Amino acid sequence: MFLYLGLAMVGGFLLANQNPINADLRKTFGSPFLTSAFSNLMGSIFLGLITVVTTKALFPSWTFVIQQPAWIWLGGLLGGIFLTSNVLLFPRLGAVQTVILPILGQIIMGTLIDTCGWFGAMQLSIGGTRITGILITLIGVLVAVVLPNLKEKSQNQKQKGLILWRLWAIFVGALSAMQQAINGHLGVLLGNSAQAAFLSFLIGFLAILFVSLFADKRVPNLSDFKKMKPWNYIGGILGGTFVLATVLAVPQIGAGLTIMMGLLGQILGSMLVQQFGWWRSERYQIQVWQVVGIATMLVGIVIIKFL
Repeated sequence: MFLYLGLAMVGGFLLANQNPINADLRKTFGSPFLTSAFSNLMGSIFLGLITVVTTKALFPSWTFVIQQPAWIWLGGLLGGIFLTSNVLLFPRLGAVQTVILPILGQIIMGTLIDTCGWFGAMQLSIGGTRITGILITLIGVLVAVVLPNLKEKSQNQKQKGLILWRLWAIFVGALSAMQQAINGHLGVLLGNSAQAAFLSFLIGFLAILFVSLFADKRVPNLSDFKKMKPWNYIGGILGGTFVLATVLAVPQIGAGLTIMMGLLGQILGSMLVQQFGWWRSERYQIQVWQVVGIATMLVGIVIIKFL
C-alpha cells in the first residue's frame, strides 16, 4: 500500500515540475498549442515504449474499442485541455496558483463524481462531513490566493483581468478530475495500466495537434529544435509518469487516496519551483499566508477523503 501512496505523491510532484518546463518551451515554439502537442508526443512515445516492453500490445482490439461508451476515450482530450491551459496559466499566475486553483476544481468535480457515480466510479453519499471538508478547502484557497494579493497593494496592470484566468484554472481542474476517473476506469477495462495511460496521451496529442495545425498553421522547424534546452524534452515524460502513476494507484488504494497524495505532491512541487526558480522560472518568495492556506486546504482534503 505504501508503495502506491508514494507513487501517487511522486507523480503529483513531477506534474508540478512539468508546468515550468512547458512554459519555458513555449518561449521557443511561440505557441501554447505547439508546446502542448510536443509535450504530449514525448509522453506518448515514453508510455508507448513502456506498453510495448511490458505487454507487447500497443493498441486494444477493434472489438474492444467499439464495445465501449464514447466517454471512455475522452480522458486524453481532457488531459490535452488541462496541459495546454497550464502552459497559459503558469506565466500569469505563478507556480503555486497554477496548482492550487485547479485543485479546487478537482475537489468539487471529484465530489460530484463520487456522489453521482459518474464514469464508472463507486457511488458515495455526501454528508455533513464531506460538505465541511469542501468548505474548509474553499477557505484555504481564499487564504492562499486572495490574502497575499490584498497585502500587496501595488495596483499592477499585471493583476488586472487575472480573475478570468483563475476561474479558468478552477474549470480545467474539474476536467482533470474527470480525466483521472475516466483513465482509471479505462485501465480496469483494459486490464493494463500502461496501455490506458498511453491511449490517453495519444488521443490528447492528436487532438492538440489538430488544433495546433488549425490555429498556428505551422509545425516546429529545425531552428526551433536547435533552440530547445535538453530538459525541455522531459516535460511530456513527467506528465506521462503522472498519468501512469494514477492509473496504477487507483485500483490499489482507491481514487480518493490517489488524488489526495497526488495533490500533496503537486503542492510541495509547486512551492519548491516557486521558491527556488527551478527550470529557469521566475522566483516568487513564498508568503506566510500561502503556507497557512495550503495547510488549511490539506485539512479540508483529509476530511473529504478520509473522514
